[in-house]
Order: sequence, then C-alpha cells, then structure tokens
Amino acid sequence: MPPISPLGWLHTILGAIAIISGIFTLARYKEITLETRSGQVYLFATLITAVSALGIFQHGVFGPGHALAVMTLLALGVGTIAAKKKLFGSLSRYVQAISYSATLLFHSIPAITDGLLRLPVNDPVLSSIDDPVLKISYLGLFALYLVGISFQLRWIHKHPT
Repeated sequence: MPPISPLGWLHTILGAIAIISGIFTLARYKEITLETRSGQVYLFATLITAVSALGIFQHGVFGPGHALAVMTLLALGVGTIAAKKKLFGSLSRYVQAISYSATLLFHSIPAITDGLLRLPVNDPVLSSIDDPVLKISYLGLFALYLVGISFQLRWIHKHPT
C-alpha cells in the first residue's frame, strides 16, 4: 500500500470520527438525525470525509473508493431532503434513516479494507485487495446493515414524531 498523504490522514481521522459518532448516535438515539449534536457531528464528518475521498488517487484513476464517496454524497443528499423537505411524505423519516445509515455502511467498507491492508504496520493482515476475506467482510457488513436498519425502521414505526 502507498503511504498515506496529508489529505489521506485528514480523510482517515474524519472518517474515524464519523464512524464513532455514527455508532454512538445509533446506540443512543436509534437513528441518525440533524436534531442531535452527535448526529450533526456524524453528518458533517461524513460530508467532509466523502468530499476528501474524491481527492485521493492512490492508483491514479477513479476507483471504488471514489464511487463510495459519490454514493455517500447522494445518500446524504437524499437523507437531508427527506429530513428537511419531507419530500417523501409520511415515509420521509424512513427514507432519512435508510439513507443516513447507508452512509455508515459506505464508511465501513473502506475502513475495513484499509485497516486489513495496512495494519498492523509492516505486517498487515491481508496483502491483496483480492483476498476473499475482504469479500466475506463486505458481506458481513451488508448483513449487519440489513439487520440494523430493520431494527431501526421498526423502532421508528413504534415511535412516530
């Protein structure tokens, strides 16, 4: 793996802040919203992390990380429109939850990838992006997202605002 650039460090630090605040927010409030300080921290850190990812070119071309950044920005946009404009009517809170929680999934994919390919330093767990362990990890993250969002949607249904 190439060394991490200053932009890469900013991206990594903000991504870690986002993941931690996102998990905290879901654990405490059961949903990520603009209404809580931790939700605001999560969404702001996620926005900056996604934008900064668009400036990182380890391999010189648009890659999967860039696609995840674009998907994150789209999910942030949809979630925010659902929260602020209620464009989806009575489903707006559900759309917001699905969208904002998807951003946490999108954060987790490169976090797992980089973590396993870079750590521990000088002897990373994996040596190749093609390692099947990554595919299993991605599948596990997606399953966790589906389970988590199902609990979240049920909670929202039981606690209308």
